[in-house]
Amino acid sequence: MPKPSKGKSAQDFVPIREIRDGVVITEDNRLHAVLMASSLNFALRSADEQEAITSQYQNFLNALDFSVQILIQSRRLNIEPYLETLREAEKQQTNELLKIQTREYIEFVRVFVENTKIVSRHFYIVVTFVPAFLGAGGKGIAGIFGGLLGGKKKSARGPAEDEKFEEYKAQLFQRTETVSGTLSSTGVRTVPLETQELIELFYGFFNPGELERGHAPQIRS
Repeated sequence: MPKPSKGKSAQDFVPIREIRDGVVITEDNRLHAVLMASSLNFALRSADEQEAITSQYQNFLNALDFSVQILIQSRRLNIEPYLETLREAEKQQTNELLKIQTREYIEFVRVFVENTKIVSRHFYIVVTFVPAFLGAGGKGIAGIFGGLLGGKKKSARGPAEDEKFEEYKAQLFQRTETVSGTLSSTGVRTVPLETQELIELFYGFFNPGELERGHAPQIRS
């Protein structure tokens, strides 16, 4: 009689080896940095401004000698933290009329967002660095979010254990500075995600329903 196969843990399906010093190290031993980018309302700009932005974006692409990945994340807006703040304000309100108005406002906002299904969007740029020890025989830069949909490729040697990690990280961050500098000319601001922010980001990818219900890990002090 064949023995039942042992179930895999959730971690077996996550192609992330480690998140360290703001760097995501995947199971294929590549290093990734994630930049959060601001949005830009292109449609509201004048024709001259649109042309200038397009030209600067072309310059941004032409300045790159490495691959980047651009991700747009859409998620239903979670207003529970805002509503909780209003509930606390209602409890502290001494004027009965204002307390009633606050309660009615809370219910209005809750119903409005629930019925209209407002979506929030976040923009990310993933910058990848491939350590030299992977050699030219690698499969190229698949991108960290693309890798989430593929299988793992484990290696006995990883950059987290390598004595050159700081060197690899420095080269990765040089690339992020190039991306940030060239994008700033288009009016798009970027900020690199730190370790705790990266943990929260990937928690959201693997637990989208939890974030929509307001259940996110409390990782910030």
